[in-house]
Amino acid sequence: MKNNNQVKVLLVDDEPNILVAIEFLMEQQGYSVRTAYNGQSALSAIESELPDVIVLDVMMPGMDGFEVAKAVRDNPACSNIPIVFLTAKGTSDDKWKGYESGGEVYLIKPFDNDELVNTIKELVEYN
Repeated sequence: MKNNNQVKVLLVDDEPNILVAIEFLMEQQGYSVRTAYNGQSALSAIESELPDVIVLDVMMPGMDGFEVAKAVRDNPACSNIPIVFLTAKGTSDDKWKGYESGGEVYLIKPFDNDELVNTIKELVEYN
């Protein structure tokens, strides 16, 4: 098991305010955090340094979160990285699509900070 300062979290969201808030929350937990503002920059960030967990929005310009998750799952170098969807898209169809594209957890915005922190902690401990 890694201690928190060794855990690398990649946050992907096109909304700067959300990125800043989640980045602050994760850094308070001692995680090393990188951010990406869209799907393509997320894939580039993953290629340059594999994160331990990806927190991924669905609705982004260009490549959406479902497409990013599928690209991660299709790449053997990063296919085992846990993906947490964090999105405002909360219908059962959206959730199903999230799990089908490779997400382990599907959280709806607005989200509970403790739930997100505990989710990431659990994923890191068991992967």
